[in-house]
Amino acid sequence: MKKRNLYVLELIIGIIIISIAGILINNLIINLIRTNMGLSYSWLMQPAGFAISEYLIPFKPSDNYSFALIVGWINSLRVIVFGLILSTFLGLFAGISMTSKNLILSNIAKLYIGLIRQVPLLIQLMFWYFVVFLGLSEKPHDFLWSLGNISNKGFQLLGIKLSVEYCALLIGLSVYSGASIAEVIRGGIKSVSQGQWEAFRSLGLTETIGLRRVIIPQALPAIVPGITSQYLNLAKNSTLAIAIGYADIYAISDTTITQTGRAIEGFSILLISFLLLNLVISKAMERVNTAVNHYKK
Repeated sequence: MKKRNLYVLELIIGIIIISIAGILINNLIINLIRTNMGLSYSWLMQPAGFAISEYLIPFKPSDNYSFALIVGWINSLRVIVFGLILSTFLGLFAGISMTSKNLILSNIAKLYIGLIRQVPLLIQLMFWYFVVFLGLSEKPHDFLWSLGNISNKGFQLLGIKLSVEYCALLIGLSVYSGASIAEVIRGGIKSVSQGQWEAFRSLGLTETIGLRRVIIPQALPAIVPGITSQYLNLAKNSTLAIAIGYADIYAISDTTITQTGRAIEGFSILLISFLLLNLVISKAMERVNTAVNHYKK
């Protein structure tokens, strides 16, 4: 009887979802007919007519919209890839520090995680951009034995130049995501039974070696799924780049939609792009999780 009621409930929910989707699609078709626009992606081959402030491959206003979106997507991947790397290292260090017997290190890590997780990411990005980087002197200051310099115009290291917008976005995303990753790692480490801690200590292993060889390998099955979720969040949060003027895929798509009036097509490209990226991240982390669980067995 209970199963029958459950099937009826699922059927009703399914009908409601299909009905809502049908109404939305019907309204979309009617509005497209009224505006005489229809769905078309031919505008992608038209000249963009706008400049992009930052790019890895040469771009001119005479280049078409599709190339502009590619440039924006490359800019997004620059932030996302390096953001994943930096946030992982930061989260790993902070997460391990929280379990440390060193009270100073542990309290600093707890303060970092507690503070960062309570402040919205958008506010943090504004802080890094307007307060930290734009607050620097216009005169470049050397660091690392003159291997690089930094000013409110940008950052340069070993001949590689990075804009303040890129730096603010990269650091903001890494610091914010690193705090969440740290909490995931702390939880994973704490999930390992106390007996494992006592076991490696009884063998005379140091805390560092014990963590690296005994505790963390056992904690990985609990850590990897949580980190996957944070990786996906970082990729999606990168679209906040528009708030500080970084030319990512969302910012360029927004300009494209404004100029062409092709909102449906523009947002469909965004949706597909991030869907594919998230599928790649999920699949990669799924393989990592499978390898970790296989190693544990």
